[in-house]
Amino acid sequence: MSVVVECLGMVPPCKRCKKLEENATRAAEKLKAEGISVEIIKRDVMSEEVTEKYGILMSPAVVVNGVVKYNGKLPDHRVIERIIREAL
Repeated sequence: MSVVVECLGMVPPCKRCKKLEENATRAAEKLKAEGISVEIIKRDVMSEEVTEKYGILMSPAVVVNGVVKYNGKLPDHRVIERIIREAL
């Protein structure tokens, strides 16, 4: 089982964007112990690639397997773990 999580935030990252990356990493580490592979990709929310793919987003944002799950909110690691499990 494999899931791709994109952490979309400002570059350089603000406090909230850094915390999102930490929360996603913490969730991924827990799931890895259960045999679930999570790839975390950090992207600039203002990049042309991101705006073309997902439209205008507020940061931070969380995308799981290409679907925007959170936009302008900072989910904690438990919430990120839950939305990853839902994507399986």
